Amino acid sequence: MRRAPQRETPAALRAKVAFLRRADAYPERPWRVQAVETHFSWVFLAGRHAYKLKKPLRFGALDYRSPQARRLNCRREVRLNRRLAPDVYLGVVALTCDARGGLHLGGRGRRVDWLVKMRRLPASRTLEHAIAARRVRDADLRRIAARLAGFYRAARPLAIGVDAYRRHFVQGVRAHRRYLARPAFALAREPVEAPAKALLRFLRDRGELLARRARERRIVEGHGDLRPEHVYLGAPPLIVDCLEFDRALRALDPVEELAYLALECERLGAPALGARLLRAWQRTVADRPPPALFEFHMAWRAYRRAVAAASHLEDPRAAHVAKWRRRARQYLRLAALHARRLAPREE
Repeated sequence: MRRAPQRETPAALRAKVAFLRRADAYPERPWRVQAVETHFSWVFLAGRHAYKLKKPLRFGALDYRSPQARRLNCRREVRLNRRLAPDVYLGVVALTCDARGGLHLGGRGRRVDWLVKMRRLPASRTLEHAIAARRVRDADLRRIAARLAGFYRAARPLAIGVDAYRRHFVQGVRAHRRYLARPAFALAREPVEAPAKALLRFLRDRGELLARRARERRIVEGHGDLRPEHVYLGAPPLIVDCLEFDRALRALDPVEELAYLALECERLGAPALGARLLRAWQRTVADRPPPALFEFHMAWRAYRRAVAAASHLEDPRAAHVAKWRRRARQYLRLAALHARRLAPREE
């Protein structure tokens, strides 16, 4: 008989966070600890290192409710992220509790939780920061393209049927449209409907472009969350924070992943970077997908990101509600822009 996941009380989580905010919790004794809360984790910036504590929650395919599940996920996060940032992800550290109830990082006692330990990287090195400063160089894009080309080349092709691959997009568009139409999100009907109709029309009329990619065994296990904030410029560049909790979300065409990065560059005000990155990537690989496929994936990813932004509005405790509603609308505008480019041009 399968046992129910061990639940953690809010008080227990608060105690862990309070302990990890203290400088004396860490072997290196940093002069200051900065705590950053994300949707699924707490990240503690402590001197030269960063430590990530998973929240004990369940969200879709993600289930961190038990310490065992959090330990497994920490190990998976380290293993997967070492593919593109091998010297950043240093390992998994236990949070222990002694006989008196005192917490320790990596000490003796009962193991009550687990953290991912990482080498801390300066935010000033991210592609996001470089875009804001308008200092992205062609050499940076060539290095990113070469890094990704080598990564995808080394990845084993995934066995996925042609019909299943195309059905994944059809079902995804329909599910996203239903989700975004919820009255609680206060999103206008036309910006939700128009991209969905264009994407479904493309899948009906030109779905062979996607089918061909599956037949050619182009689908691999990628990064899954390739955004400018996760790319650190350098020689070589480092790419962190992959989507570790769901392998299905990492199963994708490299063209889709590049389109996602291009989309996020466009959202940050650098629409030309995507085309430049794609050209740099194509110079290193024997792959020339049609431009329509790239546009499809940009529209598809924008629609998906609108869903991710809207999901923040479901949490009654969510801060910055106005911000996330604006972000969802921004992604819907980008989805509409790229979806319009999918329409066949008259000769």
